[in-house]
Amino acid sequence: MSRGHAVRAGDGAISRDRHGPASDTLQKYLRAVRGFFIKRVQASEVDDMVQTVALRIQSRGEASSAIENPERYIFQVARSVMIDQHRKNVSRQAARHETLEEWHHPVDEMSPDRIVESADALQHVMNALHCLPTRTRQAFVLHRFEHLSYGDIAAEMGISISAVEKHIMRAIRKLSVALDDE
Repeated sequence: MSRGHAVRAGDGAISRDRHGPASDTLQKYLRAVRGFFIKRVQASEVDDMVQTVALRIQSRGEASSAIENPERYIFQVARSVMIDQHRKNVSRQAARHETLEEWHHPVDEMSPDRIVESADALQHVMNALHCLPTRTRQAFVLHRFEHLSYGDIAAEMGISISAVEKHIMRAIRKLSVALDDE
């Protein structure tokens, strides 16, 4: 016996045979299960849940070779799948999820005008960077482009951390002024 259902060999039984009367019976009931789910769950979950019902029935093996009341059994499996899905949605807080739409990821058009403007802006920044004193430029590049800490920069340049801070602050001020003049 399985889940309180009497199991017997008989004509109305569900079997693992994928082709034949039992398979037709399963398909008939799965269409009804689809209708059952459509009334109770989100449309996006229906196909997966019907497939899960079919998979659970098929995976029962020899135990599902003969079920006295296939309709009741299939709908009991469907209710079980629905409850499992609800528990999964609650534990994953599915109601709080947002779907990603196209407008969440705006496409940044790379028009020829924009490419030219960006290249000009980059050239302006590079010119401003080359106008900095050598030690100031070196400290700034090591920090902003090489991502070194002030301590590492100080060790590499042979100066104090305080001197590194002053070089970087000087670079930021001069670059800000140069870029504002643009």
